[in-house]
Amino acid sequence: MSEIAGKTVIITGASSGLGEATARMLADKGARLMLAARREDRLKTLTDSINAAGGEASYQVADVTDRNAMQALADQTRETYGRIDVLIANAGLMQLAPLDKLKVDEWDAMIDINIKGVLYGLAAVLPTMREQQSGHIINLSSVAGHTVFPGAAVYSATKYAVKALSEGIRQESNGEIRATNISPGAVETELTDHITDPGAQEAANELYSVAIGSDAIARAITYAIEQPGDVDVNELIIRPTQQQL
Repeated sequence: MSEIAGKTVIITGASSGLGEATARMLADKGARLMLAARREDRLKTLTDSINAAGGEASYQVADVTDRNAMQALADQTRETYGRIDVLIANAGLMQLAPLDKLKVDEWDAMIDINIKGVLYGLAAVLPTMREQQSGHIINLSSVAGHTVFPGAAVYSATKYAVKALSEGIRQESNGEIRATNISPGAVETELTDHITDPGAQEAANELYSVAIGSDAIARAITYAIEQPGDVDVNELIIRPTQQQL
């Protein structure tokens, strides 16, 4: 039997891109899914599609920047499935621009989603995982969480923070909670759609010209989850073969 079959998995940012690809892949392997995002129409379509194909999925509209919403998501997951085995903290925002453009509102938005969103998810599921004495936190960082490049200083700072949180979870796990930090390179998602600076958008388009499909990251997440309970895959970096950054 697959190590994934029967596990209850929460996925944030599940309405498109990496979240959607991961949801479909885990459903095929027998996971019980709670899908979360802000766009209810897409969540409902995805949930209906998974269930129609013989999978098991529910959804809840949730904004990761709202701590109460994240707690409600965890509560609903436990009410629906009885436990929480995995949290995939996938929701993220990338808005690139040189620092001297002073896009402070975009800095705030990235901090709220990329850092606070991860923390609020952790706060919501950690008590249940401690009670179960088992669990798995999978955080989506980025290659920008390993190297800084012009126009990405704040985005990189948020993704370095995600990497630090993943390591903190590992060190404080007490042998109960697995921690996986996954750092994608250029992947086909909506991530570049939110860049407002023309120069940064041009650079991102060039970088993403070699982007790989979301399934590549879904396979990495699946690999981490399906390891036996005494195996903790802590760090994965997945880039297109042609990507230099």
